[in-house]
Amino acid sequence: MGRVWKYGNDVNTDVIFPGKYTYTVTDPEEMASHALEDLDPDFAGRVQKGDIIVAGSNFGCGSSREQAASCLKYAGVEAVIAESFARIFYRNAINFGLPAIVSPEAAGVLKSGETADIDLSGGHIHAIDKVYQFVPFPEFMMEIMRDGGLLAHIKKELEANG
Repeated sequence: MGRVWKYGNDVNTDVIFPGKYTYTVTDPEEMASHALEDLDPDFAGRVQKGDIIVAGSNFGCGSSREQAASCLKYAGVEAVIAESFARIFYRNAINFGLPAIVSPEAAGVLKSGETADIDLSGGHIHAIDKVYQFVPFPEFMMEIMRDGGLLAHIKKELEANG
């Protein structure tokens, strides 16, 4: 169960993780401290592990910087629910083990401060008195997210296969 942080359409990678830090900030804790600072200066100081970002369409548009997905993961964000995602952000999120859930219905209804619970394998978002459906992730993507991201998943696979 996570608290919802609601944002609008076209939240770009430059406001998710400001470009001025792209080549200078690499420590996960410091990256988390700059998450969404240009859009919501209070976010990094108030976000809690398990919180959920909800947004409109085209979340993660802009540059392909992977730090936009990783800083949210490092900040403790459980998932991002949006009407739609920019393709590169979507893939970067999965690569970091951050579920990027396409659910226009939930994205249109959920509000900041509400709580929601996500069932990734079942494709359900439970919020208030309603359940919103989304297409469940394929098993290979679930494995990547369960393992904590693509690099951790590959390492696990290599260790298992000797």
